[in-house]
Amino acid sequence: MLSVFGVWLFFHAAPKKIVLCSVAMGKVAFVFPGQGSQKVGMGREAYDASDAARAVFDEADAALGESLSTLCFEGPEEELKLTANTQPAVLVTSIAILRALDEPFDVVAGHSLGEYSAHVAAGTLSLAEAVQLVRKRGQYMQEAVPYGQGAMAAVLKADRTLVERICAEVPGLVEAVNYNTPQQIVIAGETSAVSSAGAKLREAGARASTLPVSAPFHSSLMEPAEARLRGDIEQIAFSDPSVPVYVNVYAEPVTDADVAKEALIRQVSRPVRWEESVRRMIDDGVSLFVEVGPGRVLSGLLARIDKRAGRVSVQGPSDFDAAKDAIAEARAS
Repeated sequence: MLSVFGVWLFFHAAPKKIVLCSVAMGKVAFVFPGQGSQKVGMGREAYDASDAARAVFDEADAALGESLSTLCFEGPEEELKLTANTQPAVLVTSIAILRALDEPFDVVAGHSLGEYSAHVAAGTLSLAEAVQLVRKRGQYMQEAVPYGQGAMAAVLKADRTLVERICAEVPGLVEAVNYNTPQQIVIAGETSAVSSAGAKLREAGARASTLPVSAPFHSSLMEPAEARLRGDIEQIAFSDPSVPVYVNVYAEPVTDADVAKEALIRQVSRPVRWEESVRRMIDDGVSLFVEVGPGRVLSGLLARIDKRAGRVSVQGPSDFDAAKDAIAEARAS
């Protein structure tokens, strides 16, 4: 997950099949934010300026049987912050901006929830299917652990070796769940274990602070949510992505529908490997990252992963000219 999920992020066995693809230099990656990037008013500028964006919000409202667009544009903020609302709201806003921008891309990726936006962009599943899935995903994740029994904490100024060692040493279940940058990792698990790990990390010179979230997202405590979501995802016919999608759990590009589906399922209770995903995209020739959606969380993480990586944030039509210029320059390089 992202932000407040933006300072967060999530490993396990290799998939059955991964398409190891390489792209030429000068390619453009569109990347999509996750939970924590939401804000009241998001998407309104695109909705007012673009028929394509308006159609996205209208389709989402119809798919959910409620006015998600009103919640995005007007709030209230406390309702928008509820996980079951935040997840479809961020996804729909991202896709509305994407379609209003109407620029081609070579590869896509998304942070946690943002991986669903990436798959909609790549044509792996429809917008309506994705909106309905992430509504259920948010509900299942919230219900997996009773309120107060799970927690998350952001850890800064500590590498993964130190974080993983301390998580293994403390009593109870606590795990590294978001590998955002070399010095920014999020841990999650049982409340007492997260507190103990945070204290030990501070003793070791790191900064660790509890995040204001309601569940230990992407930890193994989310396995009940993963099992419930599997039943829903397996009922949907995925298509092969039209472009490579760099997925969170493998930090590799996939172009196969079945692999994409399994990656989304496994993502619920496994770490988001964002830093590795970004480095793999750079190794595969991506020279520009276009963050599409509310907030600038991913742009901030990109700067900490590789300062040389080109990046531009697109939150609405006022950002379109700068994004188009950056894309044209990347393609000409």
